[in-house]
Amino acid sequence: MRTLYLASMSPRRRALIQLLDLPVEVLAVDVDEEIVTLVDPAQNAIERARIKAKAAKVVTPVDALIVASDTVVALGQDRLGKPVDADDARQTLTRLRGQTHQVHTGIVLLDKKSGAEQSDVATIDVPMRDYSDAEIEAYIDSGDPFDKAGSYGIQHPVFEPVLHLMGCYAGVMGFPLCHLTRALARWEIIVSADVPAACQQYNEYNCTVFETILDN
Repeated sequence: MRTLYLASMSPRRRALIQLLDLPVEVLAVDVDEEIVTLVDPAQNAIERARIKAKAAKVVTPVDALIVASDTVVALGQDRLGKPVDADDARQTLTRLRGQTHQVHTGIVLLDKKSGAEQSDVATIDVPMRDYSDAEIEAYIDSGDPFDKAGSYGIQHPVFEPVLHLMGCYAGVMGFPLCHLTRALARWEIIVSADVPAACQQYNEYNCTVFETILDN
């Protein structure tokens, strides 16, 4: 069983990849994501994941199987990154309120030994509820927005910013597990865990799209 090297220090990605029940090593990579400025937000997510994978290639064993991911939150063609301060978070959350935006999470798999690479992207429509100004302020005060693209976490138990999600919940969190499972299967790496069941249980979410993703 090959070890997956996750090129991310995101606690959310670390928790989600464990649901695959595969050997995993987590490593930090130091990259400047802002150098990627592609117009297409989905392609931007893939390319940012790719530079993380390439950075991980330098510090991993010769037979490493590297997994990298990046999330781009977009309202139309406007990319909404991590907030620089409370005012930035406030402006972003106000823009998103009552609107449907898109979350694009790209994944890149890099087989260091063979040089083979795969990429994929999960694009999810995310309808936000009409939360109040007071809720925005309380959420900012919690500190939760500051490490998250788009200034919010879908999984926050109090703010609960999303209205009715119909797509991949893990993709909005930043790590689409079924897309990764599908990519691994293309390299004949079979995940024995019931990934859809584990993901739904972990996220307390009834997913309606996993069969479509895994069957493609």
